[in-house]
Amino acid sequence: MFLDKIALALAIIGGLNWGCIGLFNFDLVAFISGGSGTWLARIIYAVVGLAALWCLTLLFRPEDNRARHSHA
Repeated sequence: MFLDKIALALAIIGGLNWGCIGLFNFDLVAFISGGSGTWLARIIYAVVGLAALWCLTLLFRPEDNRARHSHA
């Protein structure tokens, strides 16, 4: 499903941002948006968090449903 791929991409981007924070103490979202407390940063963090929640549903979907969509 298209939404699954978007959510997965956003979750990966969020994971990479957390990796940058952990390894280099550099928050890319805060850098791009002008600080971690700005409204733009909060929106980005919220969207990435919602995408990660959506990705949780991938773990609980039936196997046959995933196999059917993987060929699309």
